[in-house]
Amino acid sequence: MLFVFAPGFYFHSIACTNFLITKGASVDGSVMITYSADSHVLYGELYYWPSRDWPEGSMMDVIEWDTGKPMGKIPQVKHTYSVVGNMNEHQVAIGETTYGGRSELASQPGAIMDYGSLIYIGLQRARTARELIKIIGDLMAEYGYASSGESLSISDPNEVWIMEIIGKGKDEKGAV
Repeated sequence: MLFVFAPGFYFHSIACTNFLITKGASVDGSVMITYSADSHVLYGELYYWPSRDWPEGSMMDVIEWDTGKPMGKIPQVKHTYSVVGNMNEHQVAIGETTYGGRSELASQPGAIMDYGSLIYIGLQRARTARELIKIIGDLMAEYGYASSGESLSISDPNEVWIMEIIGKGKDEKGAV
């Protein structure tokens, strides 16, 4: 046997992985998602937001998930749903994996919606996976996208989806 070591062909990868299982692929008809967060600085946290009714005209602070930096404010909806971890009271769940993408597409001046804000604001507002996808899309279109490429696994008791997101760059608000 001949083994060849070629230093030029060594690649170090920081990558996350999504797993999505549809009703038709599971033995009992369950929908399942999971993901690995391949980061040595993420040690697991369990977030909680109770359901709540909000007064007319309420505003919500948007805080960047990774840094805690205030990004801006958006109008609050009349009612938000309870969220524990990455699932809400309607069993809408989301997993996230970062793929990065082209760096020039990640910089969007004035954008306030990073991937973490989209996840947790969306979960507080959605009753189904399809509704969560629409909410995330609407938030990015209105307030810009302030992250690099993301792959979101989104499910409810009946469906599972994967939503790929990349910014439009510095000249256009929103995401593809």
